[in-house]
Amino acid sequence: MNKNIGLILIVIGAILLIWTGFTYTKKEKIVDAGPIQITADREKTVNWSPYAGGIFLVVGIVFLVGSKNK
Repeated sequence: MNKNIGLILIVIGAILLIWTGFTYTKKEKIVDAGPIQITADREKTVNWSPYAGGIFLVVGIVFLVGSKNK
């Protein structure tokens, strides 16, 4: 069980280290005056620290090495 968790955490950590965020587009209403509606596309960005990926990677390695010792 710990081996599977370790492998999953290692994969997630590697992905977080390589891919540090993403951008998506959201439609927002600017004016809503009765029948007249004006919308605009706004780009939103979600970023995370590469340290998070490193932590996942290290914890995954600890789980993997710990499962081999048993």
